[in-house]
Amino acid sequence: MSLHMKQTETRSGLQDKLAKELQERAKNKAFETEQPDGVTDSAYLKQTKTTSSLAWVWVLIALAAIVLVIWLLISTM
Repeated sequence: MSLHMKQTETRSGLQDKLAKELQERAKNKAFETEQPDGVTDSAYLKQTKTTSSLAWVWVLIALAAIVLVIWLLISTM
């Protein structure tokens, strides 16, 4: 079966009805209770700590190690 529409109509009555229902569902879903965001509420974050204030020391140690390796490579050539 086919749906006949006038040339002046851009949507059928059924399309309008479905569009209104979908918009209403979207509005209702937006007002639902707060859902976990999936990042800060994730189970993998349990039993973990935040970065300490001495993290920059580890960055300096890693940087010094990289510089030492590069220096050794250049000096042996």
